[in-house]
Amino acid sequence: MDPSSFNNPELQQLLQQEKQKAVVNEMIGKLTSRCWDKCITGTPGNSFSSSESTCLTNCAQRYMDTAMFVMRRLQQ
Repeated sequence: MDPSSFNNPELQQLLQQEKQKAVVNEMIGKLTSRCWDKCITGTPGNSFSSSESTCLTNCAQRYMDTAMFVMRRLQQ
């Protein structure tokens, strides 16, 4: 690959978008794993129970709030 191509703004933008996608995918994977392990204690059926659904919602919200807080602090 030509080293001068790294100065291409379009390539830089594409690379940044791909990095952001990777971060989001990693976050979703962690969120899913942690919240699933915490909230789904038995064998899942065809649907979640009310308590499982509430737990998953709350867990995901707390995880996202924490991740946003940490990202804002790191940017400061």
